[in-house]
Amino acid sequence: MTAPTIGSLRVNGATLYYEVRGRGPLVLLIPGGTGGAASFDGIADELAAECTVATYDPRGMSRSTLDDPDAEQQVAEHADDAFRMLELLSPGRPARVFGSGSGAIAALHLLTAHPERIARVVAHEPPVVEVLPDAAEHRALIAHVQDTLHTQGLMPAMAVFAEGLNKDGDTTEPKSALKLPPPAAARAERTMANLPYFVGRIVPSFMSYTPDVRRLEELSDRLVITGGQDSRGELPYCSAAFLAERLRTELLHFPGGHIGLTTHSTEFGELLRKTLRDSI
Repeated sequence: MTAPTIGSLRVNGATLYYEVRGRGPLVLLIPGGTGGAASFDGIADELAAECTVATYDPRGMSRSTLDDPDAEQQVAEHADDAFRMLELLSPGRPARVFGSGSGAIAALHLLTAHPERIARVVAHEPPVVEVLPDAAEHRALIAHVQDTLHTQGLMPAMAVFAEGLNKDGDTTEPKSALKLPPPAAARAERTMANLPYFVGRIVPSFMSYTPDVRRLEELSDRLVITGGQDSRGELPYCSAAFLAERLRTELLHFPGGHIGLTTHSTEFGELLRKTLRDSI
């Protein structure tokens, strides 16, 4: 793996850690969940063979610190962080952006807020549950997760959350446990350290976010929504599929499930590179 150039960027209320590889037009990768810049280690070098690749830890995650550790988190502010990255690394030139999970939600907001700065957004399984017809049920799920977190603790809350993500409620045929590649397994300690912040701050804010569907429809020529081949029936996949239908665009399938970026990094990276290249 090529050693990246490391930097820090002051933004409103936080200091962001970021890494840059390669040369050429910028591709900004926005991680989701408890992941940070390191979640893209499996694909960053390959993408950097033909472009500049920037990755970062979202505010409050890993090496990106908050001025106020108790600050509430908002999608718009996370999207503005991504915009500040574009301004720093690709001033005046439209860039390509990939986001996964909560990072995909930030990418959607970035597109609607600053379309002049975006050549293409690839959004992998954004859990925009507010677009779903049964959104009220998912609001109740989020409230249940938060109540469980505050009354019983992190792991019971995670159990509630994980069960709720299986939208169909089908537990009769559980999926095989995923075996993470060694680099991903080595990040487990940092992932666990990020988990309370993710469950307590990111989940309630991001999963209550309502995207501007009308504006996204106007910008759909530069938006690709993707889902995992193995995550059909799960809530993030259903949200992505329903949003793609609302926008009258095709849902592009990527290898693996919601975390195919980690479990199928080679195949995932190849398809992502092709999808991003199509916007040049």
